[in-house]
Amino acid sequence: MKCLPASAIILAGGKSRRMGSDKRFLEVQGKTMLDRTISFCEKLFSEIIIVTAGPESSIKSVHKVVYDIIPNSAALGGIYTGLLASKELYGFVVACDMPWLHPELIKFLVQRPGESSKSNYDVVVPKSSYGFQPTHALYSKRCLPILEGMISEKNFEIKNIFNKKDIFLRAVLPDEIALFDQSGRAFMNINTPEDFKGILRDENSTYDSG
Repeated sequence: MKCLPASAIILAGGKSRRMGSDKRFLEVQGKTMLDRTISFCEKLFSEIIIVTAGPESSIKSVHKVVYDIIPNSAALGGIYTGLLASKELYGFVVACDMPWLHPELIKFLVQRPGESSKSNYDVVVPKSSYGFQPTHALYSKRCLPILEGMISEKNFEIKNIFNKKDIFLRAVLPDEIALFDQSGRAFMNINTPEDFKGILRDENSTYDSG
């Protein structure tokens, strides 16, 4: 299969405070959440970058593992670090705790930047009925100066980049999302033990997440 023209940037630096245990290593269908996400991305991308908050001996991978260049900068810093490490102009950013990623939806996102007659989009982000999904989105390296500025201002809310005047944004709207994912499971993640129990009840998903 032809690889998509982007790098996969897997955010794996969360503190799992509400979970009570490290959700990266929780198992669904016999694989840890992190390994499951890596396996999924291997089917779509030639370059995979795993971003952690700091140096970690617990993550072993054949893929590039980097840690936040600017400490204590939350997921925004993870996106910044991943884009800097990427060989590609675009990085598809995904949280490591999303068990039902949908390949066709991701392909749709990655293929959007060149569709505008004005210029290529800087960010392509799904906007579901729950709002923007910034940790399931495509970012260009052109975002790096803006991300760095937000970090220096301690403005760590990722969605704030979508309002920046220098960002050419493509929002993927609910009717477009529904072409691939009517249930909305592609954006589900695990924050609490209750979330994890719900995922396990639903583990016979028809989505192929590796």
